[in-house]
Amino acid sequence: MTSRRRRLAERRKACGFNQEEFAEAVGVDRSTVQRWESGKNDPQPCQRPRIAKVLAITAAELDALLVPDAYAPPASRNSWVAVDSADSDDEFDALELARRVSASDVGRETLDRLEFAFDDLAAKYPVSPPQDLLQRVRKHSAYVARLMDARMTLVDRRRLYVVGGWFQLLGATLHIDLHQNDAATARLQTAATLAQHAEHREIEAWCYETDAWRVLTDGEYKRALELSLIAQNLAPSGTSAAIQATAQEGRVRARLGEGQETYSAIERVHLMSAGMVPRKETEHHYQYDPSKALAYTATTLAWVGDPAAEGYARQVIAELAPADDVEKWPRRVASANIDLALALLGSGRLDEACDAAQRAILSGRIVPSNHWRALEVVKVVENRQLPEASELREVYQGLKALPEGAK
Repeated sequence: MTSRRRRLAERRKACGFNQEEFAEAVGVDRSTVQRWESGKNDPQPCQRPRIAKVLAITAAELDALLVPDAYAPPASRNSWVAVDSADSDDEFDALELARRVSASDVGRETLDRLEFAFDDLAAKYPVSPPQDLLQRVRKHSAYVARLMDARMTLVDRRRLYVVGGWFQLLGATLHIDLHQNDAATARLQTAATLAQHAEHREIEAWCYETDAWRVLTDGEYKRALELSLIAQNLAPSGTSAAIQATAQEGRVRARLGEGQETYSAIERVHLMSAGMVPRKETEHHYQYDPSKALAYTATTLAWVGDPAAEGYARQVIAELAPADDVEKWPRRVASANIDLALALLGSGRLDEACDAAQRAILSGRIVPSNHWRALEVVKVVENRQLPEASELREVYQGLKALPEGAK
């Protein structure tokens, strides 16, 4: 037994416990106590409060029992040297902090895998049913939560907070897609808290941008504008969050009928995104690219009533769905077809508009939070008393009637 662990054993004995009794009181195996007292292992952070309670000592006193002798305050000195206990404690505190900073029970490989898993899920977001993706996000989030009590370095802890924040943010986005607002709020708050602890302003900005989209879909345009501006102020310059928040501002201003401000936002988005390199073969929900700018421009122009929306919408469809296969359409193409329908209705090309709207609805890529966009087209067609109105309404009602897992 090392001398540093002898102190722990002596305290245990002084409290009247043998190893087996102490193990039972703390809630571990006797072999675990033996490893603590032999110096092979340290108690986990979650175990220490219980140990301190059983031994009737403070957390600091327990740390003193566990610290190596080389770092412990000296018990005595020559009589002519005054012992300053405060200074000794300061030195011990500094050395103990250094020890903890360098100790970790969470391997770098684990964090690497978690970060890879998040990127994989974020890339699957545009082409996966939200309820399916949410199951995987829940499992990863739960695993991150279990790791929070583990011992790790400050660098690793920050990485864990960051990846945990990303998972919570993606989970919130999926809840919004499914119209699960209470769950979305809770996840957004958790994501923001983790981001603040990790000092990760981009995640925090994404939280505000995501909430801006949610309230926009509920018709709270002024609140959506406020949230998108907060997101822009938080987001580091040049990041995807900064661009997305600006695009969100443009969409909100279009709904508010603020033409000049809408075009200003569109121009800023194009300037910021022009130099960004798109990912190969797939899109990442939290990484902006030039094609995203096209899609957001199509929507924004359609909402502001600009005929130019047609060209942008057709370009998005041509780039992302060249095979014209509705079964493989990502969400961005479904949205572009709704934008195209609105633009065609504005220019009086009614048959083409209804066809575009039907293709968007039948694609199966319109999530519940975006049903209102399809409904806008349906209502315009009905208000104009077009012959296609009943068929289009029937298609839309079929979308609404789908069970949650089939959407």
